[in-house]
Amino acid sequence: MSQKPCGGAVVNGVDFARWAVILCKPDAVERGLVDDILRRITDAGFTVTDRRDLIARPWQVHVAYRDLLAGTGAAPQVRAHHLDAAFANRPVVVALAHGKPEIHSRLRRLLGHTDPTRAAPGTIRRDLSDDSLAAAHAEDRLVRNLVHTSDDPDAARRDFGTWFGARNPPTPDFERCSVILCKPDAVERGLVDAVLNRISIANFTVTDRRPITAQAWQAHVHYWDLLVDADHFPDRDIPACLDAVFANQPVAVALAHGESGIHDRLRQLLGHFDPRHAAPGTIRRDLGDDSLEAAIAEQRLVRNLVHTSDDPDAARRDFGTWFGARNSELLSPPVPLQTMPADT
Repeated sequence: MSQKPCGGAVVNGVDFARWAVILCKPDAVERGLVDDILRRITDAGFTVTDRRDLIARPWQVHVAYRDLLAGTGAAPQVRAHHLDAAFANRPVVVALAHGKPEIHSRLRRLLGHTDPTRAAPGTIRRDLSDDSLAAAHAEDRLVRNLVHTSDDPDAARRDFGTWFGARNPPTPDFERCSVILCKPDAVERGLVDAVLNRISIANFTVTDRRPITAQAWQAHVHYWDLLVDADHFPDRDIPACLDAVFANQPVAVALAHGESGIHDRLRQLLGHFDPRHAAPGTIRRDLGDDSLEAAIAEQRLVRNLVHTSDDPDAARRDFGTWFGARNSELLSPPVPLQTMPADT
């Protein structure tokens, strides 16, 4: 006899106490407010990843708002035709928000009251909405309040399966995915946001950012070629240099998604490994403050802020090194590069 999964258990390996689904509703899309909403959530200290532009299917809306339809939630019961009119076959944007426990209550406070006219100043619905519950009642429709986030961990699990699919998150496509390593000098100089922003505005999608403390073995695996070819650097003790720079030091890692050829394009954006020889407009030239000459004189590695994977094989190895080869299920799904069709 078959058994249904309990508690909406649609995906394994994701801590939904720290994840919430963001649903930017059709009115947010139509009014061009999605970027503003996601930026407001990011500015409030949440990490937003995996944005998807899609067309809402009727079943998704019915599942997402099942408590309203069944009358089992705190809000009054609504009829299916109200939900269908507001959502079905209309464009929405979904994304994931990652944060600390209690993320769900914190996000709800940031969004504000369901009725934008009753939301507190400084909340998203109060500042950006142009509707009211009174107007919605008068016109026999749902209130247009721009955005919804998961109510609690169980709702986040259900929302994830509804909008992102019930499958476990797949391993990234390393032909179109690169690992970004923001090195200790980028962290120390407070340039991680600037580096990742430069990559984002160059038409790459940056997801799954996480700060970590680098272990010596990670630096050894990552820079294996420098260690193997250490005799090419007679002026420096490469193992000692790597340990001095990376061991037990804070770094930030993230994933970059793009089209095939992403690895070459990212390296061009980064520029020459010696910031002084990098072309103007590249990240290392514009943000770097070191040179190979100075590094050799001081018998250390050059400080050049950031690394991205050299090719698909390197990306797979970098992923295992910094994210954990057995932890790919902890990552949310790679971002689709085009709008998803209605039947996806």
